[in-house]
Amino acid sequence: MTDLFQFVIKMGMVIVLGVAAVQAVGGIDAMKAKLAAIDAAKGLEAGGQGSVLSFVPDLNSAWMPMITFLVYISLNWWAVWYPGAEPGGGGFVAQRMLCAKDEKHSLLATLWFNIAHYAIRPWPWILVGLASVILYPGLDDPETGYVHVMIDHLPASLRGLMVAAFAAAYMSTIATQLNWGASYLVNDLYRRFIKRGAAERHYVRVSQAATVLLTILSAVVTFYMESIEAAWKLLIVTGAGTGGVLLLRWYWWRINAWSEVAAMACAFVVSVALQTLGGLNSNQPLGFAWIMIVTVSLSTGAWLLATLLTRPESPETLVKFYRRTRPSSTGWGPVARMAPEVRAAGDGLSNLLCWVAGCVFIYCALFGVGKLILKETGPGLLMLAASFIAGAFIYRDLSRRGWAAITE
Repeated sequence: MTDLFQFVIKMGMVIVLGVAAVQAVGGIDAMKAKLAAIDAAKGLEAGGQGSVLSFVPDLNSAWMPMITFLVYISLNWWAVWYPGAEPGGGGFVAQRMLCAKDEKHSLLATLWFNIAHYAIRPWPWILVGLASVILYPGLDDPETGYVHVMIDHLPASLRGLMVAAFAAAYMSTIATQLNWGASYLVNDLYRRFIKRGAAERHYVRVSQAATVLLTILSAVVTFYMESIEAAWKLLIVTGAGTGGVLLLRWYWWRINAWSEVAAMACAFVVSVALQTLGGLNSNQPLGFAWIMIVTVSLSTGAWLLATLLTRPESPETLVKFYRRTRPSSTGWGPVARMAPEVRAAGDGLSNLLCWVAGCVFIYCALFGVGKLILKETGPGLLMLAASFIAGAFIYRDLSRRGWAAITE
């Protein structure tokens, strides 16, 4: 519930800041012309490869070599764990799905989350970033451009609300992460292995202590972080290789707890060793690419080996999981035979088609909105139409399968 209000406050003020930034450079047409002039001064073709408005980066540049670009588009989307976008779902996305009143509402809410998060939320920030390139060229720290725009071009009466919006954006994330981390420590570790059968009041107090502990630890880690970019890259490389486990746990009954432990432990050890002993730097494009390739390769081999060498989960646990999630029986054959009454939520082909449609749905919405904002109406409307068709396909397919509520 707090996230709902925080989202409205944050998005409302970020949109206001985006409008103020565009007005400060003279409007969208003036922004495009000035950015084209900056490209021309750098010897780049306006709107072409390497241009600030180009989707495809200059693959000959120092900041985006070909191997780094290939890692981003071929590995990151499935092999990497990072908060809020786990390849197999989880974390606070699952928390919100479990808060919905039934399965239909949870699926539609998840679709809306992806639209809001990926197709709507980025564009005000992108516009402010583009305006800051024009208004403040040559900044030593480009990230400060947002603050410069806020201070210099936002009306004084709105600056307090903008600070509140930043606080809302921060709190919506930090509150979720702290609750999520405390739940892991208490429910999955302390309650399961250290102290069983205690009163609920005891576990509540332990969770409060865990929240304080996580807050202190996160503050210490943050103190040594040089930038937000460095923090994200650290999370990506230390979570490299775990994505395959998070995906396959829904499709293969043999995945167990040791699979995830092996993936996480190996990814952490290998990525840290490559950076400390191997001399690779995750802040450097080539270093980041090789850390990803080596870490994903070794951690994938480690969790596959751990899976095959350890026992599967108990039949009771597997059947309970199968009844609740209703995965395709293709990779769940032995378990499906123990629960013949369960109707799968969809076969492999329909799930794959919905996944493809989901990608089209989100990406076409993202770039369609951007094209309209940049006054490229024709391409923008075509992309939004494709997004609508993909969304309609998903809704129709899920309706065909049935929206029955999940029950014990």
